[in-house]
Amino acid sequence: MKDNFWQKLKALRQAQDKPFFVLAPMADVTDMAFRQIIVECGKPNVLYTEFVSASGLYSEKGRPKLLPHLKFGENERPIVVQLFGSVPAHFYEAAKIIAGFCPVVDFSDAQSTTPKATEKFTTGFDGIDINMGCPAGKIVKQDSGSGLILNPVLAQEIIRETKRGIESTGKSISVSVKTRIGYNSIITEEWISKIIEAEPDAIIVHGRTMKEASKVPAHWDEIEKAGKLCREAGIPIIGNGDVMSYVEGIEKAKQYNLDGIMVGRGVFHNPWFFNPSVDPATKTPEERIALLKKHIENFIKLWGTEKNFAVMKRFIKIYINDFKGAKDLREKLMNMKNPSDIIKFISDTEYTIVK
Repeated sequence: MKDNFWQKLKALRQAQDKPFFVLAPMADVTDMAFRQIIVECGKPNVLYTEFVSASGLYSEKGRPKLLPHLKFGENERPIVVQLFGSVPAHFYEAAKIIAGFCPVVDFSDAQSTTPKATEKFTTGFDGIDINMGCPAGKIVKQDSGSGLILNPVLAQEIIRETKRGIESTGKSISVSVKTRIGYNSIITEEWISKIIEAEPDAIIVHGRTMKEASKVPAHWDEIEKAGKLCREAGIPIIGNGDVMSYVEGIEKAKQYNLDGIMVGRGVFHNPWFFNPSVDPATKTPEERIALLKKHIENFIKLWGTEKNFAVMKRFIKIYINDFKGAKDLREKLMNMKNPSDIIKFISDTEYTIVK
């Protein structure tokens, strides 16, 4: 599908001589509650959901548990859902489901005490991404994620069946692939060439092998090699790995001739990552704590009691850091059992702990 948002972003990148930025998919991180915070702090050009199982969506039993993970807001567009799995037929059916699923949520209609936000149905996702890069053992053992690097024929079939599933609905949704530069060893050009044969709409390359996980610096010279192949095929290329600032992302894209930059862990250090006009060092403790409060409220509206609040606690360090008293405040908040206790505490104390 040539007329898609990836191609429009590629054209914009060429016109402005600046890369586009993408929020990476991260399990138990990039749900709607967090994405809404990122949009408020400084929206990237593209946002991803958490990854979900294609086989889970295919299963009538598993589907109801996964659909809540696909909720998004209109202000998050273009929004991409990432799928993982190893069964082409399941990708075909999952693509059909996603093409017809419109889980748009509006937080503005709900107060902080309301368990659920209001759902408003409109057009669905802008893209589907196929995970061919996750190095987690439980994923790889299923021949999913990075495991697909060992089976390029299967990988190609999955891409084609995903596209075919979308086409069967009459919808226009892009199909991209996020992957790595190899499994045990670097085979960038051989592997990326196989992906290109299946004609995805965009390719995102993380600059490490499955074996390297996150243990070594990303090989941006290998991402550059992938980029050359993608440019020859007219496919947008997005680089990923160790980008810790907006400026660094621009420099990497220029140095290695890339269309876009995908950022994951960088947002853990700075929720304003995608807003170059904001210096996080200037953010006051009050502003940081208010942002945490809003994130918790989003979490309550989105999940109610469906999701363990321990998942939310990992975000406390993102907001409560780099100011006097932050460590003590973090410890107090981490020991609290439920979200309402945290909201009450930071509201009642009026931030006296950090003054």
